[in-house]
Amino acid sequence: MADQATPILLVLAGPAGSGKSTLCERLVESGSGFSRVITTTTRNPRPGETNGVDYHFFTPTEFDARIAAGEFLEWAWVHGERRYGTLASSVLDPLSQGKSLVVNLDVQGVASLRAATDRYPLLARSLATVFILVSHDQLQQRIRERGTDDEAEIARRMSTAKAELLEAPKFEYQIQSASKEEDYAALLDIIVQARAKLADGV
Repeated sequence: MADQATPILLVLAGPAGSGKSTLCERLVESGSGFSRVITTTTRNPRPGETNGVDYHFFTPTEFDARIAAGEFLEWAWVHGERRYGTLASSVLDPLSQGKSLVVNLDVQGVASLRAATDRYPLLARSLATVFILVSHDQLQQRIRERGTDDEAEIARRMSTAKAELLEAPKFEYQIQSASKEEDYAALLDIIVQARAKLADGV
């Protein structure tokens, strides 16, 4: 099918607890032809993690040098301690080979990708952004069910989520989160729509 030949960079965003990471993992594991974007970090590898497979692990000095050279599509400090980013080569090289990619980013990272489309025509031709909408009560319940955060952290996450939800209208596609199966089915529908739109150059 012609639409299957259109490489796509599918970018998912949404509040913590929206399920975006799970959707990305499922899409990659489904055999639907999507690979995960290998992002970059200054944190140390965890046991079992491999450089160039799980992340590109950079020292702070190397990260600084890549920033200075303009090699990142987006990057940010996380919790003020370490940095994460997406190298242009990690996205553009696979896309140029006809490979479709999926990544989950925060709303600031997606804004940086949109800005980078001015510099990279291939990125502009491939980018499709999806926001996962979750109701306040639904999100709070999911975070509590994780059982990993204290009340102060839950309050911080909810405050961050409120700000992130204001960015949702800037995304091309939205999923109103329901069950895991419904969310995944909605994502597959979006991929069909996005491929058709990108193939038509709309």
